[in-house]
Amino acid sequence: MINTSEFKKGVRVELDGAPWTIVSVTTQSPSARGAATLIKARLRNVLTGQVSDRTFKSGEKFQEPDLQMRGAQYLYSAPEGDETVHHFMDATSYDQFELRDDDLGDDVKWLVENLDVKAVVYNDKVVGIEMPQFVEMELESVEPGSKGDTASGGVTTVAYTTTGVRVQVPLYIQPGDRVRIDTTAGTFKDRV
Repeated sequence: MINTSEFKKGVRVELDGAPWTIVSVTTQSPSARGAATLIKARLRNVLTGQVSDRTFKSGEKFQEPDLQMRGAQYLYSAPEGDETVHHFMDATSYDQFELRDDDLGDDVKWLVENLDVKAVVYNDKVVGIEMPQFVEMELESVEPGSKGDTASGGVTTVAYTTTGVRVQVPLYIQPGDRVRIDTTAGTFKDRV
């Protein structure tokens, strides 16, 4: 059982028969004597990706979902009808599993061959993946930039990865460079 006092970013709880991940939490203290402290949480449904804002009374308890995180590796993608099927391999059992674009959402753009990810398993079924914080990608093109005010160090230009992701990079980055990109914010981290 998980108490509302244990709520913090990343904690998973079961609500309405589905697993949810806490994205953010705020506490609202009562203004009147005898009123209950309220916990406001922004939650993301692990299965659908839906985001919901909920309010709970302090001290409420919730079940922990039957979620497991298993090591997995991205193999390849193949078109199937109107959508694309992405193939992964479980790192311990070497079983392969497939996920579709709908299952992955925006994470599709970060997939590169042999990328190590975490498979999210709910009730013995893979329902999604958790991306690593940083992904190494090769740049296909970099738009020319002008030096301008380089004293601040904040001068950047637009670059595109081989998978089509658009990212702001410093002026010294060239096409063909491998860069590390933060998948949570979609920003340039450093050159590899």
